Amino acid sequence: MIASFQTQMLFPTNMVGPPGPLPRSAELVITQSAEGTVLHGAHIPATGKVGDRTLVLGFGGNAWNGSDVAAYLHQLYPQADVIAFHYRGYRPSQGKPSAEALLADAPLVHDFAVQRIKPGRVIAAGFSIGSGVAAGLAARRKLDGLILVTPFDSLKAAAAELYPWLPIGPFFEHEIDAGALLKGNAVPVAILSGERDDLIRPARTDGLRRQVANLAFDRTIAGAGHNDIYFRSDFQAAMREAAAILLE
Repeated sequence: MIASFQTQMLFPTNMVGPPGPLPRSAELVITQSAEGTVLHGAHIPATGKVGDRTLVLGFGGNAWNGSDVAAYLHQLYPQADVIAFHYRGYRPSQGKPSAEALLADAPLVHDFAVQRIKPGRVIAAGFSIGSGVAAGLAARRKLDGLILVTPFDSLKAAAAELYPWLPIGPFFEHEIDAGALLKGNAVPVAILSGERDDLIRPARTDGLRRQVANLAFDRTIAGAGHNDIYFRSDFQAAMREAAAILLE
């Protein structure tokens, strides 16, 4: 029962709305895990003429669908190719969601995207729970940069702070230890957090900062919460600034 509750709270697939419109240039794509699970995603090509191609891989929060992640990142980085997938268990992708599955699928998404685009540079952008997925990818694939939005050092610790009345410790089944995944990794990291984030508490983001070996950009958006941060013009400007620094 506790395990089922954890899964429902961390991966609320029934709360994810249908994808919004994509640019006409967007293409729907699929890839497949070794055991045959089909994952669906979207590729939005770079706008205009490009030379050395930059790929931005998107890993959304637990209530985002992959197409909307791609559309949001394309708005921020129109000169880059953007690819994002619906997490396993998030329609239309097959399977059941879990931290283990998301971490395992990230390299599959990376390899598919790199083979498709053959970019000169690759950045992974992770939002909320997706920041942990992006950190896991950095531990398994060479990246040119990581952009982590409202990130945490440990999903278990973040859940324990959010649900203090639950026996999280001995029964937690969906740990993503982002701090350990990034510790000692030379990949340049950008961290963007919200001053009033009440889901990922400041202590969890601070814990991650202490373990990042190459913190290239760090910005706390004044007055921003966990969900409204995405609509803030200062956040969007910071996202563009972060990418520019990572790609210098």
